Amino acid sequence: MTAAEYVISDTVVSSVAARAAIATPGVVRLEPGLVGLVTAWGRAARQRWEGLTPAPADGVTTKIVDGQAQVKVDLVTSSVDQAAAVARAVQRAVSREVAEQTGLAVSAVSVSILDIEPGNR
Repeated sequence: MTAAEYVISDTVVSSVAARAAIATPGVVRLEPGLVGLVTAWGRAARQRWEGLTPAPADGVTTKIVDGQAQVKVDLVTSSVDQAAAVARAVQRAVSREVAEQTGLAVSAVSVSILDIEPGNR
């Protein structure tokens, strides 16, 4: 019997992580930096060229190293919530959702808060 092998792309992991992050209370939106914008444009162009619908993953980058996901999330929080608490909640949500949806272990979730918007929830 041959062992099955599967590959989960960084884009899929980023999309799962993005959905988990944006669903976290206190997150106003995901915010790709300049590098993130260029990466997202390139990924979307490649996916459209291949006839695929681009997966929403703006503001999230992922590297898979030795079978473990390393995820970086750039986001904007609400001033109504404590930024550090929101970041910890995003780390937990992303770790849990990526592991559940992909089966990959998550070795790190780095959260960068790029802005805090007043009065948003």
